[in-house]
Amino acid sequence: MTFETEERAALRDSVRTLLAKHSDSAAVRRAITTDSGYDDELWTMLVEQVGVAALAVPEEYDGVGASWVETHVVLEELGRTLTPSPFLGSAVLAAQTVLLSGDADAAARLLPGIAAGEVVAVCWASAAGWQRPGVSVEGDVLTGTAHYVLGGDIASTLLVLAADGDTVGLFEVDPDTDGVSRRRVPTMDPTRSMAEVSFSAVTGRRLSSSDDLVERLRASAAIALSAEQVGAAQAVLDLTVDYAKNRKQFGRVIGSFQALKHRMADMYALVETARSMSYAAALSQDLQDAYAAKIYCSEAFQQVASEAVQLHGGIAITWEHDAQLFFKRAHGSAQLFGQPREYLSAISA
Repeated sequence: MTFETEERAALRDSVRTLLAKHSDSAAVRRAITTDSGYDDELWTMLVEQVGVAALAVPEEYDGVGASWVETHVVLEELGRTLTPSPFLGSAVLAAQTVLLSGDADAAARLLPGIAAGEVVAVCWASAAGWQRPGVSVEGDVLTGTAHYVLGGDIASTLLVLAADGDTVGLFEVDPDTDGVSRRRVPTMDPTRSMAEVSFSAVTGRRLSSSDDLVERLRASAAIALSAEQVGAAQAVLDLTVDYAKNRKQFGRVIGSFQALKHRMADMYALVETARSMSYAAALSQDLQDAYAAKIYCSEAFQQVASEAVQLHGGIAITWEHDAQLFFKRAHGSAQLFGQPREYLSAISA
């Protein structure tokens, strides 16, 4: 079964062409040293020339109203090049958070800005992970620290999930409000910046309260992340195959050795299976499919990246080679939004 329509192929080609020109290995390394953690000019081009930030936003809020599959295509391409950008944190997660709130006023106020490329951050996890928020609320007053916030240090608006008794409240906060402090934190994956955002008796604007907001948001996050992982896994497989075709040992290219052929065939099978599971989750939007995609794609990407390092030899762990960046992305993304074993427990339950 193919998921590629003519329109999706055109979208993929547009994103891939733009990234090929402006997000090669050297450009990625430059981008991660900037104050924002990404290339602002490239993000502007992706927003204005391709419209990526508007994909997940309904048409009534100045968006495209595309399906999850179109979002999947963009995430695959960004993962393939390890391009740092606000797409996952803002254009996907923040947009989904606003839509899941069911607050029409918030949607009208926030979604047009997201569609235009503004950075909105979702403040969610505690130090222990994403199952319970790191911030609590009494009335509308927020206290606590949200960890691992994508774009939290540069966002123009914060969407804060806060523990509110047995439920979770969603609040909108201006990051310039007194009592809000934020700082970027070191990460294992240098291509993905994160921040800690702390709230000290900060009054937020309540958007909604829900028993299942965290669960639904985790499902959306899992689907989006799996798409990115598939693109990155495909890229590191291609990198390895190209290396095996050119690297010679004992007078032969190493790709001609049967044992290495078998290992690369196994890598290929992992990538293709992960792709199928990720697209299935994007099409169904089913909770179980989303969790299964998170588990399988995380583990497949880690295994493919580890094999790539082994098959490249010592050069793969040098800063100059891209294999080490894919390896770090694989292990970092496996932890993002919760470890695979947490989702396995959720499926079992």
